[in-house]
Amino acid sequence: MKKTPFPDSLIIDGNRESGGKFRPSDWVERISASLASFGPDNRLRYSELVQPCIIQGQKCLVVARELNQIHPELYAFIINFSKQNRLRIQEDRRQSIESVSIEQRTPQWEQEETAIPSQASFR
Repeated sequence: MKKTPFPDSLIIDGNRESGGKFRPSDWVERISASLASFGPDNRLRYSELVQPCIIQGQKCLVVARELNQIHPELYAFIINFSKQNRLRIQEDRRQSIESVSIEQRTPQWEQEETAIPSQASFR
């Protein structure tokens, strides 16, 4: 795993300012997909400017401030969407992330040992 510094970015939390969860629950993926593209392996690749993230078990959207210069309309949409829905917006205070290369990722079903019950256990 390598550590990479975060760009100057914002974190938009999936909870409202009042404390309730925002619905639909896949809003982070929907917005992140606006700049995503498919790689040569046909897997979805999120842009470094808008990414889904889980922080302390909560779905969040990481928005790089650089998005305001590159895609000002999308940046304005995300900020207005967050404000209209009273989502929590805060500065990204994390120092680094640990990213895992694609070669190191293993599907969960390959990691788990699946035990097949013997017929004797059904008797």
